Amino acid sequence: MRRDTLYLAVSLDVEEEGLFAGRYAIRKPGVTNTARLSRLRPLLERGVRPTLFCAHSVLTDAASCAILARLRDQHGAEIGAHLHHWNTPPLSLENKGANLPDTTTSVPASAVPAPLMAAKLATLFRAGAEFQSAPLTSFRMGRWDLHRAHWPLLARAGVLCDASVRPLHCAPDPAAGPDHFSAPASPYWVSAEGGHIFEVPLTVTPLLRPLPDVCSALPGRGGHRARTGLKKWGALALLPVYHPLWAMRAITRLFVKRGGRVLSLTWHSSEMLPGGAPHIPDAASAERLMRKIEAYLDWLHQGWEVRSLTMNELRCALGTSAPRPRPAAACDWTTGRE
Repeated sequence: MRRDTLYLAVSLDVEEEGLFAGRYAIRKPGVTNTARLSRLRPLLERGVRPTLFCAHSVLTDAASCAILARLRDQHGAEIGAHLHHWNTPPLSLENKGANLPDTTTSVPASAVPAPLMAAKLATLFRAGAEFQSAPLTSFRMGRWDLHRAHWPLLARAGVLCDASVRPLHCAPDPAAGPDHFSAPASPYWVSAEGGHIFEVPLTVTPLLRPLPDVCSALPGRGGHRARTGLKKWGALALLPVYHPLWAMRAITRLFVKRGGRVLSLTWHSSEMLPGGAPHIPDAASAERLMRKIEAYLDWLHQGWEVRSLTMNELRCALGTSAPRPRPAAACDWTTGRE
């Protein structure tokens, strides 16, 4: 019997140490965790073609760039751009940095003025082009903190494919994060600056199919609380760091049963480093994470025909059939314009 085909987009946020630490280095942040990318080999042998969303700290580190080049040239990895808007230069359009502190907090993207955000994107993509000898075209915003006003900036920076949208997630207010609640679960196009950006949202699935509509239909503050809280009690994301293997399998079964065909699976490079994140305190926990991902991939291949593609490959393969949704109200997961 012929099995259904699933498309698998595996991505990593490749960045400096300090994940979830609260304060982040401005000058010479450590990127020793990139050496752990060698632990991807068993996944690559299973056919995974990863997209590595790289922060400015990684793209300007010679040792990290050598690792990235090997993964790209030998295993077909795509190098994408990952903006840490809290410590990617410039930190200010007025102050060049000489009098700034050595560390900074993770400021919300909504607090960064558009000219400064554009300058940060220019710095990031310039570093990517210098490494790649060609423009980087795939992007993810740090903390999934992508707002409606950022789409034109991405288009001007040359982004063709984005992976910053987390469906069924809605922050209490813009300072706490964006509203991606009603974003489609499958890839779609976003119109911006006269062109289009292909969006590959994170795979997020409600435990009960009617829950998002019920939350959206509730009026006033009660409805807003339901929407902001659904991610905690009524939906699961395909994030292997946070969910056991049985839950990842359950997410996938629900998603596919409801018609989903593109799975977006992601984690951080520092989560492969023992002690690189608060929830990865030692070598055993880092190894458990990778073993879990390997077991998930093996299970996935047992049930479906799996095509693992980079973000750019996914855009080329599915772009002609992806929709261009127009939301009824203003939101952050698209501009809503044609």
